[in-house]
Amino acid sequence: MMYKTELIWAVAEKTDFLKDASARAVSALLDAISETVSQGEDVVLPGFGTFTCSTRKARKGRNPKTGEAIDIPAYTIPVFRPSKKLKAAVNAK
Repeated sequence: MMYKTELIWAVAEKTDFLKDASARAVSALLDAISETVSQGEDVVLPGFGTFTCSTRKARKGRNPKTGEAIDIPAYTIPVFRPSKKLKAAVNAK
């Protein structure tokens, strides 16, 4: 598993940036993706994947503790769809 700090170090090594510059670049990228997707727009990174939003319908559910019927409201979630190239890279191992 790679955490954000490790990602920052990996970017710094591959780009010869200082750690601080890499941290700002990674944070800016993540912020831009978050802002764009939260506005309902897609972020397409060719060769990597697409970040988009998906809406879940309202539905009935059950409280597992009491068994009582509850209403689950509709909500929007972020979704990532990997590209064919990323899928191939993952399955090549």
